[in-house]
Amino acid sequence: MVDLRKLSGVILSLVLCCDVGLGAESARYDNYRNYKVRAHSAEHVSVLKELKESSDSFIFLEHGNKAGDEYEIVVAPHKLADFTTTLESYGISYYKLQTNLQQLIDEERNRIQTKRASGAFGWIEYHELEEIYAWLDKLASEYKQVEVIEGGRTFENRKIKGVKVSYKTGNPGIFLEAGIHAREWIAPATATYILNQLLTSNDTAVRNIAENYDWYIFPSVNPDGYVYTHKRDRLWRKTRTRYAVGCFGADPNRNWDFHWHEQGTSSWCYSDTYGGPRAFSEVETKTLSEYIQSLKGKLRTYISFHSYSQLLLFPYGYTSEHASNYDDLNSIAKATVTSLARRYGTQYTYGNVYDAIYPASGASFEWVYGTLGVKLAYTYELRPSSNSRNGFILPPSQIIPTGEETLDSLVTLLEESAKKGYYGN
Repeated sequence: MVDLRKLSGVILSLVLCCDVGLGAESARYDNYRNYKVRAHSAEHVSVLKELKESSDSFIFLEHGNKAGDEYEIVVAPHKLADFTTTLESYGISYYKLQTNLQQLIDEERNRIQTKRASGAFGWIEYHELEEIYAWLDKLASEYKQVEVIEGGRTFENRKIKGVKVSYKTGNPGIFLEAGIHAREWIAPATATYILNQLLTSNDTAVRNIAENYDWYIFPSVNPDGYVYTHKRDRLWRKTRTRYAVGCFGADPNRNWDFHWHEQGTSSWCYSDTYGGPRAFSEVETKTLSEYIQSLKGKLRTYISFHSYSQLLLFPYGYTSEHASNYDDLNSIAKATVTSLARRYGTQYTYGNVYDAIYPASGASFEWVYGTLGVKLAYTYELRPSSNSRNGFILPPSQIIPTGEETLDSLVTLLEESAKKGYYGN
């Protein structure tokens, strides 16, 4: 097989990977194209893996692991010929989603700037970290049920700020984590939407889950990365830890100390799935894990919000073996995605990570499941679908619908779990 690393060279793209000062340029994606690619054979999977590791001018937004899987790949203009020639020489099918990714990013940025002038916090546009944190503080000043909490710190010394919502003592705990991958903006938006509904909704079912569970909600558990996506690079995924020259960050959802670095992760520092030099190498994952451990015995359910592809996932990802309560996790997931589809017809696929998407290890929710014994642990891959042309740059008009249907599904998830006795008396 052709050595694509030698063919392309290891291009450490300054626009994507280099450190930035206060006056530095932002990453731009002018004439970068998005492609949807399907691997039809094991050879195709191998070729795409080599392509992924050959240059960071190929950005894999979605990737698979087996024949039949689809990939979404962003390609720099100067690599288009290499990209299409390689795919065609191996008979790998592909089609174009976008011809100029920067156009989508510019449209999004212009909307946010217009929204910021209004000064209002709502769900008609995405918010920066400072706005989210200020809103959390405001909630704590307005609602006696809300307490601001700190779940850890970051490499750039930001707080991992969240809130606890508690209406009465003795409630089982629900942990809701969002934004561990920085570019997945719909995740923090959905978390804040749900938080607001837990405080303000008059719906009987929502009031039931609001008042009979204690909620620990963290809209952005990768604050450095999230800020970086707003200020410098919209497609940034990782933390911002300084590693090798021109290399920053590890994938915080491959860095947790449960079967770390066994599946679906990279040892290459420049990769988006770089798992770090060791488990809990990232201060974000280390300090957040310590906070979560302080809740041991209190937490009954752990929910992680990601995007995209419309999936509801549960352990395991590191092995094809089923979890001990697989049947319960699977039946709860089935009811949950059925409930989610009722409002807008949004279709989700569900299953254990290994089978439903691809092998992966070192994820937060799997660490909570395997280490702390929290037997209800799920990851949502929110809108859009895997066939969308928008991907991570989801129009803000979809924030509220995503929040509504996700809250519908959470109600069902908790109700079904309670029926199975997971919350005791």
